[in-house]
Amino acid sequence: MIRFAARRLVSMVLVLFAVSVLVFLIFTAIPGGDPAARIAGEHATESQLEVIRHDWGFDRSSPVQYAEMMEKLFGGELISYFSRLNVRAEIWKGVPRTLSLALGAALLWLVGGVSLGVLTAVRAGQTTDRVLSALAVVGVSIPAFWLAAVMSHYLGFELGLFPNAGYVPLTRDPAQWAWHMALPWIALTILFVGVYARVLQVAILEAMHSDYVRTARAKGVSERRVVLRHALRNALIPVVALWSLDFGAVIGGGAILIETIFNLGGVGQYAYSSLQQLDLPPIMAVSLYGAFFIVILNTAADLIHAALDPRVRVGGGR
Repeated sequence: MIRFAARRLVSMVLVLFAVSVLVFLIFTAIPGGDPAARIAGEHATESQLEVIRHDWGFDRSSPVQYAEMMEKLFGGELISYFSRLNVRAEIWKGVPRTLSLALGAALLWLVGGVSLGVLTAVRAGQTTDRVLSALAVVGVSIPAFWLAAVMSHYLGFELGLFPNAGYVPLTRDPAQWAWHMALPWIALTILFVGVYARVLQVAILEAMHSDYVRTARAKGVSERRVVLRHALRNALIPVVALWSLDFGAVIGGGAILIETIFNLGGVGQYAYSSLQQLDLPPIMAVSLYGAFFIVILNTAADLIHAALDPRVRVGGGR
């Protein structure tokens, strides 16, 4: 297991480096993306552009710009071209809001998906199973931003059952924090819960026909214990892998429109406002931090996967 973990950590470092280079090249080669021209305005002269390129370091070689950008992203001061504010400080302001949205929704769809998956596995072929199939199709088919907009308008604005916008910090008022986050959580949960339940149901049904489950039954173990203790543990392996991907995707940018619709003021909304101005430092920082988070989370999921299923470690060291 130690060798497996070490190999995964080395691979993670290499992937992080490759991702950082790729993100830098994408944003420096963006069409019409000369930052000096955007900073100077439409009527700037060439001499003014040259001064700006020199002051901001745009006239230096790509390796030098890359090194300076990484230093600013992870230790220095990265400044927005338009607001002139520290990008990392602005991102950190939005991190609690984005994490509140992503963690709350991820826990809801995980708990809901596991509960429904176990229920429908026990009652496979019954009405509950057919309802779950319909829920999974609806959840995948409906765009999350459309569902969020509808919920915000009717449940928040029209009926007043929930706050339709805004954010209350958890440290200020936990009850109001959860109340303001309820609709965003539900909008994201509906998108995933049916799929998770279906994946878990299929995995449990497959595990129920395995040798170790038949052995447990032959020993007289109760059906409930067979499902919860024997079949569920192995069935959770694909769910853990899927959850890490989906949670990382939400953190890495999937929550942008949800944050904007509900005006949560998180990292996603900050990235959205920066995109409207084509303000490269915030866009690059959010993209890179999000990519790093996804890579690190997937590495952690691989280690958990290996702990749950020793077969994963075969060929990767023990």
